[in-house]
Amino acid sequence: MASSHKMVALILLLAMAKSFGVEDKVKVSLYYEALCPYCSSFIVNQLGKALYQWNLISVVDLKMVPWGNTQFAPNNAWICQHGPDECLIDIVEACAIDLLPQSGLRFELIKCIEELNLQGKHGEWKSCMDSLKINPQPITDCYKSRQGVDLELKFAEETNHLNPPHRFVPWVLVNDKPLQEDYQNFVAHICKAYDGHNKPKACEQQEIETYAFKEANSSNHVCYYGETDHSIPFGYNF
Repeated sequence: MASSHKMVALILLLAMAKSFGVEDKVKVSLYYEALCPYCSSFIVNQLGKALYQWNLISVVDLKMVPWGNTQFAPNNAWICQHGPDECLIDIVEACAIDLLPQSGLRFELIKCIEELNLQGKHGEWKSCMDSLKINPQPITDCYKSRQGVDLELKFAEETNHLNPPHRFVPWVLVNDKPLQEDYQNFVAHICKAYDGHNKPKACEQQEIETYAFKEANSSNHVCYYGETDHSIPFGYNF
Protein backbone atom coordinates (compact mmCIF):
# COMPACT_ATOMS: atom_id res chain seq x y z
CA MET A 1 0.00 0.00 0.00
CA ALA A 2 2.78 2.39 0.96
CA SER A 3 4.64 1.65 -2.26
CA SER A 4 1.56 2.44 -4.35
CA HIS A 5 1.20 5.79 -2.58
CA LYS A 6 4.86 6.54 -3.36
CA MET A 7 4.26 5.67 -7.01
CA VAL A 8 1.27 8.01 -7.21
CA ALA A 9 3.29 10.78 -5.57
CA LEU A 10 6.12 10.27 -8.06
CA ILE A 11 3.73 10.45 -11.01
CA LEU A 12 2.23 13.66 -9.65
CA LEU A 13 5.69 15.22 -9.19
CA LEU A 14 6.66 14.30 -12.73
CA ALA A 15 3.44 15.78 -14.05
CA MET A 16 4.02 18.99 -12.12
CA ALA A 17 7.59 19.20 -13.41
CA LYS A 18 6.35 18.83 -16.95
CA SER A 19 3.62 21.44 -16.48
CA PHE A 20 6.16 23.97 -15.26
CA GLY A 21 8.49 23.25 -18.14
CA VAL A 22 11.32 21.71 -16.10
CA GLU A 23 11.92 19.01 -18.69
CA ASP A 24 11.54 21.39 -21.62
CA LYS A 25 14.45 23.73 -20.93
CA VAL A 26 16.91 24.30 -23.73
CA LYS A 27 20.54 23.65 -22.83
CA VAL A 28 22.75 26.59 -23.79
CA SER A 29 26.51 26.28 -23.28
CA LEU A 30 28.92 29.19 -23.65
CA TYR A 31 32.65 28.50 -23.93
CA TYR A 32 34.56 31.73 -23.50
CA GLU A 33 37.54 33.50 -21.95
CA ALA A 34 37.34 36.46 -19.61
CA LEU A 35 39.27 39.15 -21.49
CA CYS A 36 38.32 38.39 -25.07
CA PRO A 37 36.47 41.62 -26.00
CA TYR A 38 34.06 39.73 -28.25
CA CYS A 39 33.17 37.32 -25.45
CA SER A 40 32.64 40.28 -23.13
CA SER A 41 30.42 42.03 -25.67
CA PHE A 42 28.39 38.88 -26.28
CA ILE A 43 27.81 38.31 -22.55
CA VAL A 44 26.98 41.94 -21.73
CA ASN A 45 25.10 43.12 -24.81
CA GLN A 46 23.48 39.98 -26.21
CA LEU A 47 23.26 37.00 -23.87
CA GLY A 48 22.30 39.04 -20.82
CA LYS A 49 19.67 41.00 -22.73
CA ALA A 50 18.08 37.91 -24.27
CA LEU A 51 18.05 35.83 -21.09
CA TYR A 52 17.11 38.38 -18.47
CA GLN A 53 15.42 41.31 -20.24
CA TRP A 54 13.45 39.10 -22.62
CA ASN A 55 13.04 36.36 -19.98
CA LEU A 56 14.45 33.58 -22.15
CA ILE A 57 16.07 32.30 -18.95
CA SER A 58 12.65 30.81 -18.13
CA VAL A 59 13.25 28.21 -20.86
CA VAL A 60 17.06 28.02 -20.80
CA ASP A 61 19.50 25.95 -18.74
CA LEU A 62 22.67 28.04 -19.06
CA LYS A 63 26.18 26.66 -18.64
CA MET A 64 29.21 28.96 -18.79
CA VAL A 65 32.72 27.56 -19.23
CA PRO A 66 35.57 30.09 -18.79
CA TRP A 67 38.66 28.55 -20.37
CA GLY A 68 38.46 29.46 -24.04
CA ASN A 69 41.69 29.46 -26.03
CA THR A 70 44.01 28.94 -23.06
CA GLN A 71 46.86 26.53 -23.72
CA PHE A 72 49.00 24.43 -21.44
CA ALA A 73 52.69 25.24 -21.01
CA PRO A 74 55.51 23.32 -19.25
CA ASN A 75 55.69 23.12 -15.45
CA ASN A 76 51.92 23.26 -14.84
CA ALA A 77 51.72 26.75 -16.36
CA TRP A 78 48.99 28.09 -18.63
CA ILE A 79 49.21 30.63 -21.42
CA CYS A 80 46.04 32.65 -21.73
CA GLN A 81 45.33 34.51 -24.94
CA HIS A 82 45.16 37.89 -23.21
CA GLY A 83 47.81 37.35 -20.56
CA PRO A 84 47.99 36.23 -16.91
CA ASP A 85 45.17 38.57 -15.83
CA GLU A 86 42.83 36.58 -18.04
CA CYS A 87 43.93 33.32 -16.39
CA LEU A 88 43.21 34.79 -12.96
CA ILE A 89 39.80 36.17 -13.87
CA ASP A 90 38.85 32.90 -15.56
CA ILE A 91 39.55 31.20 -12.22
CA VAL A 92 37.54 33.84 -10.34
CA GLU A 93 34.58 33.29 -12.65
CA ALA A 94 34.94 29.51 -12.33
CA CYS A 95 34.76 29.91 -8.55
CA ALA A 96 31.67 32.12 -8.87
CA ILE A 97 29.98 29.52 -11.08
CA ASP A 98 30.72 26.83 -8.51
CA LEU A 99 29.96 28.74 -5.31
CA LEU A 100 27.05 31.09 -6.01
CA PRO A 101 23.78 29.18 -5.66
CA GLN A 102 21.56 31.57 -7.64
CA SER A 103 22.17 31.36 -11.38
CA GLY A 104 21.01 34.95 -11.84
CA LEU A 105 23.49 36.31 -9.31
CA ARG A 106 26.22 34.17 -10.86
CA PHE A 107 25.52 35.68 -14.26
CA GLU A 108 25.31 39.23 -12.89
CA LEU A 109 28.77 38.92 -11.34
CA ILE A 110 30.31 37.61 -14.57
CA LYS A 111 28.48 40.24 -16.59
CA CYS A 112 29.77 42.98 -14.28
CA ILE A 113 33.37 41.77 -14.66
CA GLU A 114 33.03 41.51 -18.44
CA GLU A 115 31.51 44.99 -18.61
CA LEU A 116 34.57 46.35 -16.80
CA ASN A 117 36.72 44.65 -19.44
CA LEU A 118 34.83 46.48 -22.19
CA GLN A 119 35.57 49.72 -20.33
CA GLY A 120 39.28 48.89 -20.08
CA LYS A 121 39.00 48.47 -16.29
CA HIS A 122 39.19 44.71 -15.76
CA GLY A 123 41.64 45.25 -12.90
CA GLU A 124 38.74 46.57 -10.83
CA TRP A 125 36.86 43.25 -10.97
CA LYS A 126 36.69 42.96 -7.16
CA SER A 127 34.35 45.96 -7.10
CA CYS A 128 31.67 43.79 -8.71
CA MET A 129 31.31 41.73 -5.55
CA ASP A 130 30.81 44.93 -3.55
CA SER A 131 28.23 46.37 -5.94
CA LEU A 132 26.27 43.10 -5.96
CA LYS A 133 26.62 42.67 -2.18
CA ILE A 134 28.34 39.30 -2.55
CA ASN A 135 30.44 38.07 0.36
CA PRO A 136 33.91 38.01 -1.26
CA GLN A 137 35.55 35.58 1.16
CA PRO A 138 34.44 32.22 -0.32
CA ILE A 139 35.36 33.30 -3.85
CA THR A 140 38.67 34.76 -2.63
CA ASP A 141 39.53 31.56 -0.77
CA CYS A 142 38.67 29.61 -3.91
CA TYR A 143 40.72 31.50 -6.50
CA LYS A 144 43.74 31.74 -4.20
CA SER A 145 43.80 27.98 -3.61
CA ARG A 146 43.94 24.64 -5.38
CA GLN A 147 40.14 24.65 -5.43
CA GLY A 148 40.00 27.33 -8.12
CA VAL A 149 42.74 25.69 -10.19
CA ASP A 150 40.95 22.34 -10.09
CA LEU A 151 37.71 23.97 -11.23
CA GLU A 152 39.54 25.53 -14.18
CA LEU A 153 41.22 22.26 -15.06
CA LYS A 154 37.78 20.63 -15.28
CA PHE A 155 36.68 23.38 -17.65
CA ALA A 156 39.89 22.88 -19.64
CA GLU A 157 39.14 19.17 -19.97
CA GLU A 158 35.61 19.86 -21.13
CA THR A 159 36.67 22.57 -23.60
CA ASN A 160 39.49 20.51 -25.07
CA HIS A 161 37.15 17.58 -25.71
CA LEU A 162 34.51 19.48 -27.64
CA ASN A 163 33.47 17.68 -30.81
CA PRO A 164 33.93 19.34 -33.21
CA PRO A 165 36.77 21.24 -31.54
CA HIS A 166 36.14 24.93 -30.95
CA ARG A 167 37.93 27.21 -33.41
CA PHE A 168 37.21 30.49 -31.64
CA VAL A 169 35.35 32.06 -28.75
CA PRO A 170 32.61 32.84 -27.99
CA TRP A 171 31.67 29.25 -28.88
CA VAL A 172 27.97 28.63 -28.30
CA LEU A 173 26.09 25.34 -28.22
CA VAL A 174 22.31 24.91 -28.13
CA ASN A 175 21.27 21.44 -26.98
CA ASP A 176 24.88 20.34 -27.58
CA LYS A 177 24.84 21.55 -31.21
CA PRO A 178 27.58 24.12 -31.94
CA LEU A 179 26.27 27.24 -33.64
CA GLN A 180 29.76 28.10 -34.89
CA GLU A 181 29.68 31.32 -36.99
CA ASP A 182 25.92 31.62 -36.46
CA TYR A 183 26.30 32.13 -32.69
CA GLN A 184 24.77 35.62 -32.82
CA ASN A 185 21.58 34.02 -34.05
CA PHE A 186 21.32 32.08 -30.76
CA VAL A 187 17.85 33.41 -29.94
CA ALA A 188 16.37 31.80 -33.05
CA HIS A 189 18.12 28.52 -32.25
CA ILE A 190 16.79 28.56 -28.67
CA CYS A 191 13.25 29.27 -29.81
CA LYS A 192 13.44 26.53 -32.45
CA ALA A 193 14.77 24.02 -29.91
CA TYR A 194 12.16 24.81 -27.25
CA ASP A 195 9.17 22.47 -27.51
CA GLY A 196 7.41 23.31 -24.26
CA HIS A 197 4.01 24.91 -23.80
CA ASN A 198 5.14 28.18 -22.20
CA LYS A 199 6.93 29.80 -25.13
CA PRO A 200 8.35 33.22 -24.12
CA LYS A 201 7.15 36.33 -25.94
CA ALA A 202 10.74 36.86 -27.11
CA CYS A 203 10.32 33.88 -29.42
CA GLU A 204 7.42 35.62 -31.14
CA GLN A 205 9.56 38.63 -31.97
CA GLN A 206 12.96 36.98 -32.19
CA GLU A 207 13.38 37.57 -35.95
CA ILE A 208 13.35 41.36 -35.53
CA GLU A 209 15.52 41.35 -32.42
CA THR A 210 18.04 38.85 -33.81
CA TYR A 211 18.36 40.97 -36.93
CA ALA A 212 19.17 43.92 -34.67
CA PHE A 213 21.89 41.83 -33.00
CA LYS A 214 23.41 41.02 -36.37
CA GLU A 215 23.25 44.62 -37.54
CA ALA A 216 25.05 45.78 -34.39
CA ASN A 217 27.66 43.04 -34.73
CA SER A 218 27.85 42.60 -38.49
CA SER A 219 31.60 41.98 -38.52
CA ASN A 220 31.05 38.80 -36.45
CA HIS A 221 34.30 39.25 -34.52
CA VAL A 222 35.71 36.38 -32.50
CA CYS A 223 38.95 35.47 -30.73
CA TYR A 224 40.52 32.67 -32.74
CA TYR A 225 42.23 29.68 -31.19
CA GLY A 226 45.99 29.76 -31.68
CA GLU A 227 46.26 33.54 -31.87
CA THR A 228 47.93 34.86 -28.71
CA ASP A 229 48.38 38.46 -27.66
CA HIS A 230 50.66 37.40 -24.80
CA SER A 231 53.08 34.55 -24.15
CA ILE A 232 53.59 35.22 -20.43
CA PRO A 233 52.80 32.01 -18.55
CA PHE A 234 50.49 31.88 -15.56
CA GLY A 235 51.84 29.52 -12.91
CA TYR A 236 50.54 28.21 -9.60
CA ASN A 237 52.07 26.32 -6.70
CA PHE A 238 49.58 24.49 -4.50
